[in-house]
Amino acid sequence: MKITPIDIQQQQFKGKMLGGLDPNDVDAFLQTVAGEMESLIRDNNELKEQLARQNREISDMAEKERDLREIMLAAQRIIEEMKANAQKEAALIVSEAELKAERIVADSERQLGDLKASIEDIRRQKIQFECSLKSLLDCHARMLAGDEPA
Repeated sequence: MKITPIDIQQQQFKGKMLGGLDPNDVDAFLQTVAGEMESLIRDNNELKEQLARQNREISDMAEKERDLREIMLAAQRIIEEMKANAQKEAALIVSEAELKAERIVADSERQLGDLKASIEDIRRQKIQFECSLKSLLDCHARMLAGDEPA
């Protein structure tokens, strides 16, 4: 059974017995106890409200912490995905560069072969020209020397 300050203030005691208590002293004490109890109840209610506020704040902070952890995990996943994508892209760029380099080398080797063939063809033409020129000069020299009938 809960006793309220009003219960204490309204408490009545039975008649005064021989050598009993002074009713005024009892009433004064009951008033003091009721006032103190009222103050304690008020303090208790304030503490309960403060506790409820703090519990709500703790709950809010815990929720924010959970959200923050989820955000951090999501950011970490995104960073990992970005790293993986960057590595894939880098590998693709390297592969494309290698293919391009192989094509350039192949084209260069083909051009080198073509140039060697052209040089060889020019050398043959030079030798043929030199032979033709030598033959012509020999022919003219013999004609000038009179060895050969004109």
